[in-house]
Amino acid sequence: MRKIIYLQAVLITSLIVVTPAFAASADVTKIQTFIQSIVQVLVSLAAAISVGFFVMGGIGYITSSGNPEQLDRSKKTIMYSAVGLAVVLGAFVLSHIVSDLATTAFGTAQAAQ
Repeated sequence: MRKIIYLQAVLITSLIVVTPAFAASADVTKIQTFIQSIVQVLVSLAAAISVGFFVMGGIGYITSSGNPEQLDRSKKTIMYSAVGLAVVLGAFVLSHIVSDLATTAFGTAQAAQ
């Protein structure tokens, strides 16, 4: 129990001490590029997972052999993977819109200098 408390104390202390060092940089483009790259990686992973669920649902649909429970489960898998993919793509588009709006509103770091 004490080890957990010590570990949490060290973690919180390190976050408090390190945060001002990261906040010292005024280059907004680096942060924007970093966030965009993270979003792109997450969208790619989510798309790959969604394709995997589409395939699983399709295989389940084909091999259901008239079993209504398996057929219904496969249909739900396909529908939920489509909804998930739509949400992920919507988030991707929304993040680009917010990024473009922030760039036009605040400009780049070079224009501020």
